[in-house]
Amino acid sequence: MKSLPCGRPEASSGLLRLRAGRPMWAPSSAAAAARAGMEAQGSRRQQLPVLLLWVNGLMTLGFAGVRQQTELCNESLMLEKLPACGKYFEEMMKKVDSKKWCNLTEFIMYYDNFTQCTEREANNASCFWPNPLAEGFITGIHKQFFSNCTSEKVHWEDPPDEIVIALILIPVMLTCAMITLVVWCSKRSDILV
Repeated sequence: MKSLPCGRPEASSGLLRLRAGRPMWAPSSAAAAARAGMEAQGSRRQQLPVLLLWVNGLMTLGFAGVRQQTELCNESLMLEKLPACGKYFEEMMKKVDSKKWCNLTEFIMYYDNFTQCTEREANNASCFWPNPLAEGFITGIHKQFFSNCTSEKVHWEDPPDEIVIALILIPVMLTCAMITLVVWCSKRSDILV
């Protein structure tokens, strides 16, 4: 049997020779593997939109910070633990002069710790934070420490009559002047044409 330059056997006397134990017209294992790969790739392409939708849903949930709350809120446990946060805040506020209680920069760290404590205890009790019970507790702490911290109300007064008249007449006069100028220019352009 003669070999062709490419290494394949030559067919002689019109008969098909066997190539590696199978007829020349039968697909090779590489071709079958390629066809199977293409079929698998086609099914993967059909599954790709579903996969992308699933990944998008996971990412959306992750970015939104959404979590399923599986346990019910244990309000009694939360109300039992929140006073410890208030007690700690009260101890820290004793270090601050009561005259400075209205100056937030004097106790902002203590207040931040208090807020984080109430959030932690609410989450430990499987409750969302803020919730009406936690807000009620925080409001009670505010009343205890910050009830005298009312801001002074600004009393608005009307400006003097002369200023009001000037602020009204100036735009009215400018508007009249602009209208007069536009009408005069439009009449003048009729004459020039």
